[in-house]
Amino acid sequence: MSLKDDLTKLRDDGLKNIKNATDVKKMNDEIKVHLLGKKGLITKALRGIKDLPVEERPKVGSYSNKIRDDIQTALDKKQEELETIALNKKLASEKIDVTLPGDSVAKGHPHVIQSIIDEISDMFMGMGYEVLSGPEVEEDKYNFEMMNLPKNHPARDMQDTFYITKDILMRTQTSPMQARTLEKHDFSKGPLKMISPGVVYRRDTDDPTHSHQFHQVEGIVIDKHITMADLKGTLEYLLHQLFGDKYDIRLRPSYFPFTEPSVEADVTCFKCNGKGCEVCKHTGWIEVLGAGMVHPNVLKMAGVDAESYGGFAFGLGPDRFAMLKYGVDDIRDFYLNDVRFLSQFN
Repeated sequence: MSLKDDLTKLRDDGLKNIKNATDVKKMNDEIKVHLLGKKGLITKALRGIKDLPVEERPKVGSYSNKIRDDIQTALDKKQEELETIALNKKLASEKIDVTLPGDSVAKGHPHVIQSIIDEISDMFMGMGYEVLSGPEVEEDKYNFEMMNLPKNHPARDMQDTFYITKDILMRTQTSPMQARTLEKHDFSKGPLKMISPGVVYRRDTDDPTHSHQFHQVEGIVIDKHITMADLKGTLEYLLHQLFGDKYDIRLRPSYFPFTEPSVEADVTCFKCNGKGCEVCKHTGWIEVLGAGMVHPNVLKMAGVDAESYGGFAFGLGPDRFAMLKYGVDDIRDFYLNDVRFLSQFN
């Protein structure tokens, strides 16, 4: 058998094996290397060219190159075919039926306290109020003195305070923003109507009804000819919007250093509907906020003419409103980040 015949047989056998191959790696390792590698059968056969007559060498050399090309072409084609088959198989195993219903994804929602604050803010913005925020680390001047609470005033004992320095503290109320705004407001351009929601801090022992950190929304209206009737109408509108028209509201005298006269607002007990129960201590009423007519001293310290201007102020606790509205017994439940509890208010 001639060298040419040997090469032809190697090609035919190789093409047959390539055709029957089912694995790319195995084909390259066992067929390609076996035939075309440095120690492959075709390489060994070509070493016999030197033993051929000189005139036959070019023809056999050209034929051997064609055989190598045929085998390499077959290998490339088969590899592409096997890779396509493997890809299609993988895609078939990983396919997604887009007509199937998807898995539900849990959606986040505002915290119940933030929802109450947003509801209050939206309501007051609808009445033309500004919503302003101020620093939580506050000066004693704005937190106490400009609120008619000079140093050594006994009413300061009503609020246990986190002091950072003698004159810097964690604000105990959002009222300082009222003083800051009063200082800057230009009454020639119109009345002042604003609320200030935010976090406040007091040295309270945490229990079901108290927290060292909680929320407040304070509001103030200053203009000429503002009366207690304006305050009562505002509070009635606020409480009816939040709790519904079926609940009655009453104002009763109280004391706050920054208002005179001062009142506290009560709403009909949610649990007993005014009949009297352990929640309302058998009075039929639940206290919800404090308010009053702005004390002239507060206006004077802010540089406002107390003879020409007056107004009312109020302060409420969104945390307490949330407790009353949803019947929550322990204020700490709002801050424990238990998703099972918080998801009830979605």
